[in-house]
Amino acid sequence: MTKHYLITGGAGFIGSNYVHRLLARGERVTIYDNLSRAGAKVNLAWLEETFGKGAFRLIVGDVTDAALLTAAAREADVLVHLAGQVAVTTSVTHPRQDFEANALGTFNALEAARLSERRPIFLYASTNKVYGGMEDVPIVEEETRYRYADLPFGCPETQPLDFHSPYGCSKGTGDQYTRDYHRIYGLPTVVFRQSCIYGPRQFGIEDQGWVAWFVIAAVTGRPITIYGDGKQVRDVLYVDDLLDAYDAAIEHIDVAQGQVYNIGGGPENVLSVWAEFGPLLERLLGREITVGRGDWRPGDQRVFYADIRKAAHDLAWRPKVGVEEGVERLVRWVQENRALFRSAG
Repeated sequence: MTKHYLITGGAGFIGSNYVHRLLARGERVTIYDNLSRAGAKVNLAWLEETFGKGAFRLIVGDVTDAALLTAAAREADVLVHLAGQVAVTTSVTHPRQDFEANALGTFNALEAARLSERRPIFLYASTNKVYGGMEDVPIVEEETRYRYADLPFGCPETQPLDFHSPYGCSKGTGDQYTRDYHRIYGLPTVVFRQSCIYGPRQFGIEDQGWVAWFVIAAVTGRPITIYGDGKQVRDVLYVDDLLDAYDAAIEHIDVAQGQVYNIGGGPENVLSVWAEFGPLLERLLGREITVGRGDWRPGDQRVFYADIRKAAHDLAWRPKVGVEEGVERLVRWVQENRALFRSAG
């Protein structure tokens, strides 16, 4: 049966990819977005060119506008909350803006769902940053990467929360509110603590979306700076695999509601941010890439990769797109769409 989806941040990277998927299978979609992110208008144009004007409803609004968001949610069967401030560095320089976008914005979205007579399924895009620096977790340094000494499957959902940075605090606030709106109000909510998501339609910048940023910079000839030793390890997840997880949670909402899932590439899809990613990118581009070097940035984890076994068990979900295949797809998309990186904004 056709559902009505409300996607906050629906013109962004993850949002526009999900809207594309939903429209392609005949769902009703409302995009709620303030169009502040680079690439938002470009992504909307892509959706309109693909499906035609009027294929989706667009509400240009901010998640801090509680009344507008509540009105937008009245007919939604599913509310996917992706909107927010996304960079740790921005949260440090503009903490109030970060709090209002992430903590207050998520509270407003949850209230909109609670006040709706339809009681929509509510999916929240949280972050692995809610675990903080994990300084108490032993790590091992290897030639091209760090790894966990005692967590072969990665960081589990049972790892103690340790909100670090204004961004970690604001996203973590939304994370915990989303869990509690299931416990207190019975809303069917699901929290996804997401690792590094990458893929087409991602207009990455130096402070956020590092996989896309390195690819965009390398293809378009912009300078790249590596902070720290480049052996920091992350698990990366291709955007289509993330969207499969969203769909699986909706399909299995009887099991997923009230739950928290670490969603990332897992230990099978890890690589270090430059010691390993650099050679891969050079191989795909067929040339050497010159980079600058900078000091470690505050709060930069040496290692993070997610233990994704809970999602595999509850949702029958596993990543399908491997690192090399996913990065190759992203490189091809950037090469074929160079003009977008002049017009995005």
